[in-house]
Amino acid sequence: MQKKLTLLFLLFASVVYAQKKPLDHSVYDKWEAVGAKQFSNNGLWAAYVINQQEGDANLYFQNSATAQKIQVSRGTPPQLGFEVRSNSTLFSADSKFAAFAIKPWYKDTRLAKIKKKKPDEMTKDTLGIANLTTLAIIKIPRVKSFRFPENGAAILAYNLEKTPDTSKKVKPVTPTTEQKNDSEEDYFADDEPAGATAKEGTDLIVKNLTTGVERTYKFVSDYAFSKDGKQLVFACTGSKKDKTAPQGVFLLNTESGLLKSLVKGKGNFKNFTFDDESEHLAFLGETSPEKTEIKDFNVYYNSLTLDTAQILVDNDMPGMPAKFAVSGDGRVTFSKDGNRLFFGIAPIKKAKDTTLVDFENAKLDIWGYKDDYLQPMQLKNADREAKRSYLTTIDIYGTDPKIVPLTDAKLPDANLVNEGNAAFVLASTDYGNRIPSQWTGGSIRDYYLVDVKTGVRKKIIESLDGNASASPDGNYILYYDKKVKLWKTYQVATGKTYIITANMTAKFYDEENDVPDDPNSYGVAGWLEEDKAVLLYDRYDIWQFSPDGTSAKNLTNGFGRTNNITFRVERINPDAKFLTKKEVLWLDAFNNTTKENGFYRKALNDNKAPELVIMAPFKYSNLVKAKDADAILFDKGNYTISPDVYLSKDNLKTALKLSSTNPQQANYNWGTAELVKWTTPKGYKSEGILYKPENFDPTKKYPMLVYFYEKLSEGLYTYNAPAPTPSRLNIPFFVSNGYLVFAPDISYETGHPGKSAEEFINSGVESLKKNAWVDGTKIGIQGQSWGGYQVAHLITATDMYAAAWAGAPVVNMTSAYGGIRWESGMNRQFQYEKTQSRIGATLWEKPELYIENSPLFNLPKVKTPVVIMSNDADGAVPWYQGIEMFTGLKRLGKPVWLLNYNNEAHNLVQRQNRKDIQIREQQFFDYYLKGAKAPVWMTSGVSAVDKGRTWGFELTDDKP
Repeated sequence: MQKKLTLLFLLFASVVYAQKKPLDHSVYDKWEAVGAKQFSNNGLWAAYVINQQEGDANLYFQNSATAQKIQVSRGTPPQLGFEVRSNSTLFSADSKFAAFAIKPWYKDTRLAKIKKKKPDEMTKDTLGIANLTTLAIIKIPRVKSFRFPENGAAILAYNLEKTPDTSKKVKPVTPTTEQKNDSEEDYFADDEPAGATAKEGTDLIVKNLTTGVERTYKFVSDYAFSKDGKQLVFACTGSKKDKTAPQGVFLLNTESGLLKSLVKGKGNFKNFTFDDESEHLAFLGETSPEKTEIKDFNVYYNSLTLDTAQILVDNDMPGMPAKFAVSGDGRVTFSKDGNRLFFGIAPIKKAKDTTLVDFENAKLDIWGYKDDYLQPMQLKNADREAKRSYLTTIDIYGTDPKIVPLTDAKLPDANLVNEGNAAFVLASTDYGNRIPSQWTGGSIRDYYLVDVKTGVRKKIIESLDGNASASPDGNYILYYDKKVKLWKTYQVATGKTYIITANMTAKFYDEENDVPDDPNSYGVAGWLEEDKAVLLYDRYDIWQFSPDGTSAKNLTNGFGRTNNITFRVERINPDAKFLTKKEVLWLDAFNNTTKENGFYRKALNDNKAPELVIMAPFKYSNLVKAKDADAILFDKGNYTISPDVYLSKDNLKTALKLSSTNPQQANYNWGTAELVKWTTPKGYKSEGILYKPENFDPTKKYPMLVYFYEKLSEGLYTYNAPAPTPSRLNIPFFVSNGYLVFAPDISYETGHPGKSAEEFINSGVESLKKNAWVDGTKIGIQGQSWGGYQVAHLITATDMYAAAWAGAPVVNMTSAYGGIRWESGMNRQFQYEKTQSRIGATLWEKPELYIENSPLFNLPKVKTPVVIMSNDADGAVPWYQGIEMFTGLKRLGKPVWLLNYNNEAHNLVQRQNRKDIQIREQQFFDYYLKGAKAPVWMTSGVSAVDKGRTWGFELTDDKP
């Protein structure tokens, strides 16, 4: 009877699988993914976004105490929908309202692009405002930015888009409940005149969502709330068509409605910032004539007791270096206590010589061997460098008003310490050490403490290969020294340096480092309050060190190393400066053996082992906690289960599922993911992921694709959505269509990356070929970038692969060595000597290794058909590397194709190109591994004459 039931079950399962269809290329656009997640401060409302790959997103609000739910079609959080503003949040501080963007319909945007409409003619975003008590939503069209204050009342400020140029003027609607100040009539006109310029500001509406009172201010270009929400500052540009229009800077008391004019007159005012107590305001401004190329910026200051803003710093201020001025590109920041202001200064720029005749002057780049940076890097960073400013400070209440420059061209970088309250800043420089970055990939730095009162510099760390940072209260400077692989601290009060990880058996640097450079550290978990201790990671556990090196404690009691679990602190309060003594930490946990993920908890004030919360065969997102409630949002999924959003109010003991993404997945033949292990010929233990079709039948033989890039097994439980990828293998698509996919981990031996690929990839494939269900004659390989290089190498070393696809491969390390990574402007030498390419020597020291690892020199051995993708705007790998491979194989009469996506990057960016390559990749592998018909692009190609008229996808009986 049991045998009959089992047979019936298998027959039923076979019928169910048979009814499921394979994925095709039409499914991508509507496939969903979890987007941003947020909580209201009180934890009563959770918000999350479900995005489509190409289509319209949905924003959901879920009441955590009831079943109430709001769905907003095309809704997105402010940072995704509108102009980005600091502290952007969906919710008002009192948790009673939410504000969000509503994007135009995707189909409408697409149609507008087809019609080549100008940006001003495109449909603009709509602002949505939800009342979380009544669940009512109001919509306001054509809004370009908005924000809530961080704290205080439910006041929303939003800036409208420029009014369309129509003959009919629309008068702003003012609620009858508003009590307008008499003085406001003098500041603001009612109508925006026609023909306003693009530089003119637009309407700013300030609305109290609780009372309904709103105010409209004209021609606003920038605005900012104080932290408590009681003050709103904004700049008005005025209008060329309306001489009565407001100009200057204004400060609104959002409680009383009182409006102050801080600066009267035309100018450019920006970078508004309030102090932490919301009592003081600073900003940048210039009132130079409009056509003046070089603007003279000043730093303005205002307090609640001042009626107007005062110029705090101008270019004649004592302490200003010769030929320097206040920078209009620098940040303005108050110290936490509000006593000090930090801003930027910069050398006065030279005005353009307008007498020069363009066509009579040469255009060239001059490369000099003494230059700190190569010309391509200089050109790439030219705009940033032109806007570089140098940190400077002023004691606002000092009796001797002067500015103190803290950085300059030779000491350009600095960070505030203790939120600006410390008596110093931590500055650093790589001046004099920049040229070697060409072959090291980074530069060593010197670190200084710079006195904020005097500008006096004290060098505390010399020639550090690494980064240093200050403790929260500024008592210590913490740094990892790569050369000696040790963590150190510098005590500010005594000037002493301590080696805090000396004489430790545990290693606090990468134990598995396989690049020819000193290993990086595992990182810092945080500091305890009052700088009493610092938390550092080893490979598995978290350690607590006294900053003077006198004590060390394994905070997780070695539980991680004993159980092969890696613990990392989950920062559920990202704004916290430090960890409190009684805090219970959330720990992100990864089981290195099973690849399962989850969370533990650990109290800082006890000696117990971490307490298990959950560990499961899923991939979890970061936890999002409500500010004032014990409510947590997260999403989880695995290869077979599409990630969904969950809400927990009991520390993850239970969780309510809020979303249901991709129900259509059940209609398709999906797949499974399993961990496989094998031993390489040299005896190394390795592992990888094997993906099988959902309808896998062990009595059948399957073609197999092998995809690789460094180590991938940690992603065993990662969900892979079917998508037109930037260039990597579309794993779920091929699995659904009857392929096995194998993703092996690779470890490397310095000097022999090619042979290392052979050692791990080929042995993994051979191990799987022992299974009767693997068709050993129908195996293909695919890799992108570093993986593309390994594809190119493997087909010169073995003929075990029936087809190969190499994306952006390097095939000639001798020519690529001196090339340029055009995306950054960096030279490629560092890549071979110190990082991923893993040669570990210069071309002149070990030319034989460069030749050994260059597939170009072994192309005559290739027997595998191969497609190369090499794009002419690749910013990482010189695209002529693909050309060298193609032309060499073409001359040798080998079956080879090259795809050059015009003006495309290293990894494809444009979605139409991503879709295109998916089709070609399927057609290529289907022909060689499944015996399908070949497409025209493979058999006869697409000529330059036919480019853009036909794409060669048609299948034919011809052979390539």
